[in-house]
Amino acid sequence: MASIIDWISKSSSTNFLQFENQIIPMVFDLGKLFIALFLCMREQQWKLTHTEHEVGCKCQGPKDRLVGTIFGKVRYWRTYIYRGGGGYYPLDIELGLPRDGFSMLLRSHAAKIATKMSYAQGVGVLAMFLRWAPSQKVVEEMVLGLGRHTQQWFESAPPPQGDGEVLIIQIDSKATPTATDAELEKRRGKRGHNPHPGSPRHRGRKARKRRGSKKRKKKGDKSKNGKMATIVVIYSLRRGKDGTLEGPINKKVYASYAPKRHAVAIARREANKRGFSQGSNKIVQIVTDGDNDLDRYVKEFFPEAIHTIDIFHVTEYLWKAGGCLFKEGSKELEQWVEEQKDALYDGRASDIVKELENQLKLLHRGPGSKSRRERLQQVRNYLVKRLTKMNYKSLQEQDLEISSGSVEGAVNYVIAKRFDSGGMRWIKERAEPLLQLRCIEVNNDWDNFISYVHDKTSRQIQQKQTNAFLKSKRPEILPTYGLNK
Repeated sequence: MASIIDWISKSSSTNFLQFENQIIPMVFDLGKLFIALFLCMREQQWKLTHTEHEVGCKCQGPKDRLVGTIFGKVRYWRTYIYRGGGGYYPLDIELGLPRDGFSMLLRSHAAKIATKMSYAQGVGVLAMFLRWAPSQKVVEEMVLGLGRHTQQWFESAPPPQGDGEVLIIQIDSKATPTATDAELEKRRGKRGHNPHPGSPRHRGRKARKRRGSKKRKKKGDKSKNGKMATIVVIYSLRRGKDGTLEGPINKKVYASYAPKRHAVAIARREANKRGFSQGSNKIVQIVTDGDNDLDRYVKEFFPEAIHTIDIFHVTEYLWKAGGCLFKEGSKELEQWVEEQKDALYDGRASDIVKELENQLKLLHRGPGSKSRRERLQQVRNYLVKRLTKMNYKSLQEQDLEISSGSVEGAVNYVIAKRFDSGGMRWIKERAEPLLQLRCIEVNNDWDNFISYVHDKTSRQIQQKQTNAFLKSKRPEILPTYGLNK
């Protein structure tokens, strides 16, 4: 302590910026010393309570090892016990330290940052605050390793407390850019020889010359090669003193690249967990964008629910129909759409269908009339199929939802913000664990999830008497829950 005070007193001519920068490495060195001391004391404690005769096998060591922590890499020594068929490190097993050489806290921070920004940016942020960081490849392997536990976490997580009496479920999908076979082949192939080492621009020139000119896209070509991720937002509403439904309460999100049926099955499981099982006589409302697949799965898993089509999706179809009848941007178009919207909010969707049928009769033959009739017929068919799900006047009287604003926001925040930035090309199976971890983080369940993984893996390590890897180089297959009828 005296030496520290003496050092501070000699820093009288140092400005605050310099002084703060000098303190940081000292604090991190102190943290590493504390961890090394902790591991040394635990090793000595083990030696005092165990003998070679007691364990019935031979001891060897101590053997050294580096473990990556928040404060940096720490070297420690521990005993190795071996039998005829192999051996293990009892200290590592007792503390639940995995074989991949990283602490759970460091793994947690690295993976959590990866749910918010690219792996490369995440490594940069870690290095800025911790003065060191695992490589980008290692961080991705940490994410894949934690991703192996997300499905069990969602299934075993306890239901939230203090739910309301009405459950709202909103479901939507979002396509994210996915790597094509050609892109994957290029990504996995060996890099060509660089005639000018240290100058990446010449490698690129040579590659362009070898491949030739880039194929030009045609009108309507999709460069995104998007693959759908389905997202579920579930929350409850509670009746207030004035009779209105207040909320949202206990909002949770779930997203997956698995087929849509999986997402609806997960929604059913969560509804049951929260006390809204079929036959509970509680109100469950599901809001979608009118997707045919979702409609089929909602009927299967939620036959008792009130299925509602988002009113803004219906309004877009009204504008599409109006464009077949009036000039784009005209007052007549705007007035016609407003009249149909009034009927929509008033619960008279069937009147809109009659209006479209009358307009179809009035559309005479002429230039462009065929395509306009076809588009108008599509809108009419869309509305007819969903009339029972558009009784917005009754829904407003019950103070229920008529739009899917919550899931639209979740689509942008949970999926698009992390998975749909420029230059990104994903493989579904490798994006899935990151997407699920992002949902856990958005749900404010991160610390509980990390504790769950830590306790689970520690038990496995202690039961099997062998260290396990928490990193993974290969992703799991997409979830299959609810896909088998």
